[in-house]
This record gives sequence, structure tokens and C-alpha cells, in this order.
Amino acid sequence: MEILTKYLSLLIPILVIQLLLIIFALVDLVRRDQTRGPKWMWVLVILFVNMIGPIIYFLVGREEV
Repeated sequence: MEILTKYLSLLIPILVIQLLLIIFALVDLVRRDQTRGPKWMWVLVILFVNMIGPIIYFLVGREEV
């Protein structure tokens, strides 16, 4: 039981960070008029490329106006 508590205390912050990154990336994607590539592709990258997907979107997908 002690081991489970130890792992959960490490896993929960990582899951919260991942969820926040996904939310921020999707909100930013919806608000942008233009992206590098189709928006549907970025939705798939953000949702299915765990933890790295939102970071890839913020580094590569955003097109500065």
C-alpha cells in the first residue's frame, strides 16, 4: 500500500500537467485563425501524442501573425 501511495504522489502531478497542456493547446488552437497545417491534424497531435503533442504544437504548429 505504501508503494502505491508513493507512485500516485508522483503520477498525479504529471497527469495534471499533461491535462493542463492539452487544454491550453486546444484553446489556443481554436482561437487562432492560421496554423502551420490543418487544424484537425493539430487536434490529433495534441490529443494522441502524450505530453509531447501539446509542446510540439506550441513550438511548431503556431503561426505567428
